[in-house]
Amino acid sequence: MSTERPNSAVASGQPLTSASEQSTREFARRLRVHVLRMTHRARASHVGTCLSIADVLAVLYGAVARVDPTNPDWHGRDRVIMSKGHGAAALYAALVVRGFFPEEWLDRYCQDGALPGHVTHRGVPGVDASTGSLGHGLSLGCGMALAAQSERLDRRTFVILSDGELDEGSIWEALMFAAHHRLGRLFAVIDYNKIQSFGRVEEVLALEPLAAKLRAFGWNVVEVDGHDHAALSRALTQLPQAAPTVLIAHTVKGKGVSFMEDRLEWHYRSPSDEQLAAGLLELGAVV
Repeated sequence: MSTERPNSAVASGQPLTSASEQSTREFARRLRVHVLRMTHRARASHVGTCLSIADVLAVLYGAVARVDPTNPDWHGRDRVIMSKGHGAAALYAALVVRGFFPEEWLDRYCQDGALPGHVTHRGVPGVDASTGSLGHGLSLGCGMALAAQSERLDRRTFVILSDGELDEGSIWEALMFAAHHRLGRLFAVIDYNKIQSFGRVEEVLALEPLAAKLRAFGWNVVEVDGHDHAALSRALTQLPQAAPTVLIAHTVKGKGVSFMEDRLEWHYRSPSDEQLAAGLLELGAVV
């Protein structure tokens, strides 16, 4: 286990400058391009949920999280858990853009012995936890944050949740646990794109008043536009609180590709050849 703090770890604690925001927006664009190509090539699903979280991942990995691609197991690194494990393509793409492993690995997304369709840490540098069965990521994050607190480490733990995932009772148990133990360096980010697997969140199981519920559970709550990089940066770099912090990131499913935006079918559909070409054109890329 490596304990030395690497020189190339991302410095945190400062909001984005105009130059760094331009960099994270390019990060998000590249991430979205990778996602379209990966899901098209593999005929895989969940492209919509990957696109909705792209800006959060770009700001997190491009400007906030203290991680080092040359030393993925650095003990003092920040932890990032993609609890919504079906967003695997977005996480793998973010790790490639950040330099954790070669871009060529993405060519084997959803193939046996390669990158699985749900997040795995086995053999994938930069992944802190395997996820996929919804509802467990926040509990894992609580354990990691509690361990850091016990060791008096300043590392932070970021857990990315889907809105539909909040239907799981285990999430609310973890919310109570985190508040009770005052895990001030724990950040939960809810990808609130308002669509889950079989319908709109408000129709399947309404969450509102979500912010009030989370505050009642003892969390510091910040609501942001999940596609506003400056707002995301300010929220993710705020000083630790006496209580854990949750970011309600209001996002659009399929963000960045007009014909996928806010459309339920892109939870499961993969892009056709024609749709791939059209999507890449919108993102300023070539097939």
